[in-house]
Amino acid sequence: MAPPDRTAGTPPRAGVIEVTYCVVNTSQRELLIRGLDAIARERETLPFQSEVLVLDNGSRDGSVEAARQLKTVDEVVAIERRRGKAVNDSELLRRAAGRYALLLNEDSELRPGATLALWRTLEEHSRAACAGAKLLRPDGSPQASAWRFPTPLTALAGALFLHGMLTVQSTGERTREVDWNQSAALLVRREAAEQVGYLDPDFFVYSDEVDFARRLRTAGWSSMYVPAAVAIHHEQLSVDAVPERRIVELSRNRDLYMRKHHSGAAARAVRWLTAWSYALRAVAALALPGHSARRYWRHVTATLHPDRGEGLREAAERYNRAA
Repeated sequence: MAPPDRTAGTPPRAGVIEVTYCVVNTSQRELLIRGLDAIARERETLPFQSEVLVLDNGSRDGSVEAARQLKTVDEVVAIERRRGKAVNDSELLRRAAGRYALLLNEDSELRPGATLALWRTLEEHSRAACAGAKLLRPDGSPQASAWRFPTPLTALAGALFLHGMLTVQSTGERTREVDWNQSAALLVRREAAEQVGYLDPDFFVYSDEVDFARRLRTAGWSSMYVPAAVAIHHEQLSVDAVPERRIVELSRNRDLYMRKHHSGAAARAVRWLTAWSYALRAVAALALPGHSARRYWRHVTATLHPDRGEGLREAAERYNRAA
């Protein structure tokens, strides 16, 4: 594997773009503007040059026009037909001019200093391909953002309600190596991404960054968790009691990851152990206020039968046909 193109810690050359902000937006105009305003504030503090690319994923809410009016945006890529997250992130990684690309969702809002903290980490760890930020919910509470790779053992930990202790790696205030980070605010070394062929388009959304980190690990790279870099993740989940399409997509891509990287027996074990943990939660939800037993039970059925139901991929296809 070729070494990085310059020594870690060497000051960036004048006039050379060091970081490309890569934002994918899907019909979230107001959150997009809020996130881009945060990027604009970040850019003012950087000791190197940067650029901002926005890929709009077939929105019809004025997002494209709003992004093009902002001075901080260098290029808007308007996609007329809605596509999956892995495809869109990969396109931005290919278009980026920076040595590093900061992947961001439209609902991610960088806190001051996040970019520099992520950049310094990759500068100091030349074998690290990714550096993930600490994610906070809008109310300021921490959101899990780094985990161990999925295996039957991690599924067993979930079934025994030990997931937070044994699987979640985004704890503490020390920068350290982890298995994988959520891509809501993820700085990527473009050299490494190109080496492994970017993100796998078979993952429409969910588990795409897990597969990416796993292939990077196989190629000799690592991933870092950087709690000094903070981003607010507004996480635009469905307000429905049972967000059917998201549950189906989550389950099918978890199963796709297991079948791609593990045996069929391991994939089946993860399905049954994960379904068991959701079933227990469904039972508990019957007595706990504010919890939806129907929602947990839908996770059970989708986990056991990941090939059934309509997910976000089918929803996007319907959206495109209606254009």
